[in-house]
Amino acid sequence: MSEPILQINHLSKSFGAHIVLRDIDFTVNSGDVISIIGASGSGKSTLLRCINLLETPTSGQIHYHGTDVAGAHVNAPEYRSHVGMVFQSFNLFNNMTVLENCIIGQVKVLKKSKEDARTNAMLYLEKVGMAPYVNAKPRQLSGGQKQRVAIARALAMQPEVLLFDEPTSALDPEMVGEVLSVMKQLANEGMTMLVVTHEMAFARDVSNRVVYMADGVICEEGSSRQIFENPRKQQTKDFLSRFRSN
Repeated sequence: MSEPILQINHLSKSFGAHIVLRDIDFTVNSGDVISIIGASGSGKSTLLRCINLLETPTSGQIHYHGTDVAGAHVNAPEYRSHVGMVFQSFNLFNNMTVLENCIIGQVKVLKKSKEDARTNAMLYLEKVGMAPYVNAKPRQLSGGQKQRVAIARALAMQPEVLLFDEPTSALDPEMVGEVLSVMKQLANEGMTMLVVTHEMAFARDVSNRVVYMADGVICEEGSSRQIFENPRKQQTKDFLSRFRSN
């Protein structure tokens, strides 16, 4: 068995007196597509933000290939080039074109030449169907197009793991499908992905593992089939009951 890419041990996060995550443990192996599900406020997004070092864990470890990146003296931008993130609100640079958005991180963090970065960016913009829009600014794009650019930008850094924080929740319903289609393609190609999502069909049909969170803890974890067809905990059953007819 190969070493996990990420191993989270006893991870907790508090904001003042408010405890958001309590003693979280789980691993991410190469090729995993893990959906993290649960009601709003259960700590899902905070967990991703801790894994990406956008939030500093209050306690616990985040091991990336055996090295604890939650400790001091970690080069966070360099780490994030390996463990990338796609945000709910896109987080594109509004003053830059689509192409420039996909180039800047490669040049600044990976120290690529602009020419190499451009070639690489075009590869991923074509992959997500956004190559015709390279000169557009984000304000000229639909929500679904912005999210596809955000995915291309993350992919252009050639990360080992991609984190998705509710990537479809800010989209109009008709645009959700185009983003999920790109994510399914990535999953089929073997991309290691950790996805916080309310899209239960995606969690059920695309993930190999599902983590159900409530009140800052992992209530239940298992294969997508086990979680959706035979959940062990009553809390999981209650949460999923509304989706069973889908």
